[in-house]
Amino acid sequence: MSQIPTVDCPTCGAPVEWSPESKFRPFCSDRCKLIDLGAWASEEHKIPVSPDAEDELFSEDFEPRSHH
Repeated sequence: MSQIPTVDCPTCGAPVEWSPESKFRPFCSDRCKLIDLGAWASEEHKIPVSPDAEDELFSEDFEPRSHH
């Protein structure tokens, strides 16, 4: 039988078994999962993007808004 791999919880660093029984993986608990979600929501975690990249990505997605 193969050994179950483990990962470190991104929030607290505790070892977490990567198996279906670890329902919060990669987090060790619901608490650590919610702490991480809160960090994303408060923009403590960000994905780096150049300032103009967002404009380039979305500039042609929508028709200009007409004001009636």
